[in-house]
Amino acid sequence: MKKILIVGAGLTGCVVARELAEYGGYSIDVIELRPHIGGNCHTERCPDTGIMQHIHGPHIFHTNNKEAWEYVNKFAEFIPFINRVMATTSAGIFSMPINLLTINQYFRRKMSPSEAKDFLASQCIKFEGEPNNFEEQALATIGPDLYENFFKSYTVKQWGCQPDALSAEIFKRIPIRYTYDDNYFTDAYQGIPKFGYTEMMGRMLDHTNIKVAVNTPFDHSIVKGYYSIVYTGSIDKYFDYQYGRLGYRTVYFKKRIAEGNYLGNGVMNFCEDSLHTRIHEHKWFSPWERHESTVVFTEFSKETSVIDTPYYPKRLANDLAILQLYNDLAKTLYPRMRFAGRLGTYRYVSMHEVVDSSIALARSLRRNL
Repeated sequence: MKKILIVGAGLTGCVVARELAEYGGYSIDVIELRPHIGGNCHTERCPDTGIMQHIHGPHIFHTNNKEAWEYVNKFAEFIPFINRVMATTSAGIFSMPINLLTINQYFRRKMSPSEAKDFLASQCIKFEGEPNNFEEQALATIGPDLYENFFKSYTVKQWGCQPDALSAEIFKRIPIRYTYDDNYFTDAYQGIPKFGYTEMMGRMLDHTNIKVAVNTPFDHSIVKGYYSIVYTGSIDKYFDYQYGRLGYRTVYFKKRIAEGNYLGNGVMNFCEDSLHTRIHEHKWFSPWERHESTVVFTEFSKETSVIDTPYYPKRLANDLAILQLYNDLAKTLYPRMRFAGRLGTYRYVSMHEVVDSSIALARSLRRNL
């Protein structure tokens, strides 16, 4: 059997490993630096309350791709879940994403959808040509009032730079609705696995052709024994940062346990000049369970140091130039070495995109190995 090494037991590594294992003809070793599988989707029960915690921040699986939805449902029972996000601003608490209720409440009006759309258009700033950055895109889409109160301070906290340094594409991904729909996502399929993501990925790795080793760092010396390697760690780390480090933001959390309810909701964004960006109350990510106590995570964002786990690729102009140099190096190792996942490709990807791309990668490996 051809030996395959998969570096990283996050969602990418788990899906690729399972797909190759079921195809047959491959012996797959999965190594993971952390003491658990699941990557940033890792979930575990709080030992004090029994509440299922999303250790690295809440994850809601959402997709319009029926194949991706059916795929994850092979390994877990998904319970439908609607993600309703609230936002604390200097003017009060409002629902996110910005929708018709947000607009009417914020401006203290009673506008219809068409009236609200025309009203916001009258507030917007017009630029010559296309907006060049996040701030310009926001000002051209929702105007200065909503931008200043809902996005400016939050964006500085989240990304550690001024909004005019970020791509306009980031704001384009933020939904603005002229209906009363406060579901953060609009996909046909939305849910959370009943017993958490880590159990789901454990089932993916439960195959006779797969061996898993946690607490196991990657070392270049081990690659000689493998026919092919799928690397889901940071691409700049693999090449020992010879062209410099790619920019990431990381997050960290302060946990507290309390009685009753704290937020009354799963996620609260803090758009004011506070130090934290969000608070998560984890019992609301398992509303089918009942708990008297509650677990609250306060989330902070900061620049990624050498000892931090990278979360969000910044993808500023200098980062993309460095990335191109690493991608050129990666091409010299292709097809034996494949870089995959959020860190391996240096791009932000949702879980359903990970499933889609990982299945495609496994099929590509089967064709070419």
